[in-house]
Amino acid sequence: MIRLSLAFLAIAAGLFPLAASAQTQVPSDRGEIALSFAPVVQRATPAVVNIYATRIVAERLSPFAGDPFFSQFFDFGQAVPRVQNSLGSGVILSADGIVVSNHHVVGGADDIRVVLADRREFAGRVILADASADLAVIRLEGAAGLPALELADADRAQVGDLVLAIGNPFGVGQTVTSGIVSGLARAGAAGRAGYFVQTDAAINPGNSGGALVDLEGRLLGINTSILTRSGGSNGIGFAIPANLVAQYVAQAQAGRTEFERPWSGIDVQPVDQSLAEAMGLAGPGGVAIRQIHPESPFAAARLAAGDVVIAIDGQPVESPQALDYRLAVRGPGATARVTYWRDGAFAEAEVVLAPARGSAGSESLRIAAPNIFDGLAVAALDPALIDRLGLPLSAQGIVVTEVAGRARRTGLRPGDILLAVNDRPLSRPADLAEITARPGRSWIVEFIRNGGRGVIQLSGG
Repeated sequence: MIRLSLAFLAIAAGLFPLAASAQTQVPSDRGEIALSFAPVVQRATPAVVNIYATRIVAERLSPFAGDPFFSQFFDFGQAVPRVQNSLGSGVILSADGIVVSNHHVVGGADDIRVVLADRREFAGRVILADASADLAVIRLEGAAGLPALELADADRAQVGDLVLAIGNPFGVGQTVTSGIVSGLARAGAAGRAGYFVQTDAAINPGNSGGALVDLEGRLLGINTSILTRSGGSNGIGFAIPANLVAQYVAQAQAGRTEFERPWSGIDVQPVDQSLAEAMGLAGPGGVAIRQIHPESPFAAARLAAGDVVIAIDGQPVESPQALDYRLAVRGPGATARVTYWRDGAFAEAEVVLAPARGSAGSESLRIAAPNIFDGLAVAALDPALIDRLGLPLSAQGIVVTEVAGRARRTGLRPGDILLAVNDRPLSRPADLAEITARPGRSWIVEFIRNGGRGVIQLSGG
């Protein structure tokens, strides 16, 4: 026993000098002393651009403009054109001039001027834009051989990873700020629909559309918004993940002018602790299917109400926004591997993704009648309308798509589901056209709005 202890002490004594020498090793050059993001910045900044957008908007001049009392009641006058300018940033993603920015930077712009880091300027044209995701894809006219950023896989990012935000805050010029990934899978952040990467790298007005890059100089996300009370950065910023950006660019390069999303056709709710216990799950996670449309691709894969969607392609699904994001990243025509929980066991299904089916043009019409319904546009309900208007999956009948002309006096709104007029049920647009074509001065309309049933009585022509 004594010999073993002495041997151990001898070995330990031999190890300590090694540890001490490792701790006191002198750096061999200045590069081992200095921590610098300069190599990453030099790689990434040439592909980050400044964007100047101009819109011509009509503004009405009121004789009460500036009056603290009457200006709140009167808003009329001659419409005059006014130039509205916006400043933002963008990221070059292909050598032939594909640039991605925010919709709120270039949406509706009449003129777009893009300035590169080397001061070259190009005219830009929006080729695909989506206000709901706040993304826009721009093509630069006559561009070739431009520096472009490689896309990172945002699913591989981890909280704590170092990142850089690059843009043009407040128009002072290209600026780089550093921080970390503060959070992942932020659903509905800053009061907006969507799915975001959160960072504490300073993002300010003018940074919108700029790049959030990792330490390999790859695009991790497009900076889009901040959470603030002052208007400046409070260290809570959000970026649209590069995986979704890639799908937008792919569709734009394929010639699409509007983003096409796969339709889930399911209504889901997050699984909390109490619901997990009731369903026999080990803990909270996933989303439970509350309702499923007969034409849903999930229904085609034999999923049903009561199933819990756990993951898509191995990535966890914790919220309705996460479900929409995972489907959008895959894109229409792709097949998604869905992991779900049913009857106390996990199962998998292959779901073929597709956009919501739309109705033929003959299924919608605008009412032309000598009465209060004149100008009302209605359509037969189908998955595309249900998805676009955010209606319940069980909705049936006809839906109001536009209210114009004399129909504005009805009080009906787009999205209202019309059930009956004067006790006559409505199952197709032609039914409403037939009823309103008859002489009459009084109308009782039954409808559904925001899930609630209502009745209005209309009179007059």
